Amino acid sequence: MNRYQFMQACTEPWPVQLLCRLLAVSTAGYYQWQQRPAQPAATWQPAAQAAFTRHARRYGTRRLRAELRAEGHAVGRYALRSWLHRNGLRALSTRAQRPRTTVADPAAVVAENRLLGQPAPTAPNQVWVGDITYLPLPGGRWCYLATWRDTCSRRVVGWSLAAQMPTELVLQALEQALTLRQPAPGLIIHADRGSQYTSAACRARIDAAGAVASFSRPGNPYDNAQAEAGWSTLKTELLPHGTVFASLEEARLEVAHYLDTYFNLDRRHSALGYRSPQQFERDLNLNLS
Repeated sequence: MNRYQFMQACTEPWPVQLLCRLLAVSTAGYYQWQQRPAQPAATWQPAAQAAFTRHARRYGTRRLRAELRAEGHAVGRYALRSWLHRNGLRALSTRAQRPRTTVADPAAVVAENRLLGQPAPTAPNQVWVGDITYLPLPGGRWCYLATWRDTCSRRVVGWSLAAQMPTELVLQALEQALTLRQPAPGLIIHADRGSQYTSAACRARIDAAGAVASFSRPGNPYDNAQAEAGWSTLKTELLPHGTVFASLEEARLEVAHYLDTYFNLDRRHSALGYRSPQQFERDLNLNLS
């Protein structure tokens, strides 16, 4: 019961003005609340159940609220939280990572961090950030996922997955991104100082694309924070409750569907005003045209 509902129940013996003073609410606000048509729970609860199921328990109250409001249902987070609790529903939660995927080459000659002191990008294909993470396979084995993300739209513009993490893993993801996005010269391509990124082959491909290489400072994980930020979410949403992929082929199929179909096209991102990367880029193009 909120304060307005409490007041409505007490207006018989007590004046509205007195109740408003005691509960620190405005009289005008109370009367506006009274005139607002009540939305039956049945109008949003089925929609909430459908959204929760459609997103495979990946959405908590913030994203669920954004999804429902986009469908025309005015419902708050507290109502959603109570509804989830009553129905025994719980969104997936993140868990810690384990293996180390960054091994620097002390002999490599690397570029400076060109993102320091720079304003945030205002359009896609201005800055891409790259990183590698691990995904579990049966028997304690791992496979490795390399991605490049656009820092403006959060879209994964290229990715590659393999049983090992050589330089080719990063180059395949970069080649995919360059082919699909066709960025103009001057794009900044940023990564940590892992040997895959500082290799001569990777640096040569960046130069050939007319892009500018940028690397994190030594021992500073925050310099590549955006590239690393989505890993725990990806693992939680792809592998709930500590499950593992049955094989490398299954991992590749699941990652392809998650990144290319769900993450880029459908999943709402809080940093984008609860829009998907595709919707954000579409809105940005409309605003610029």
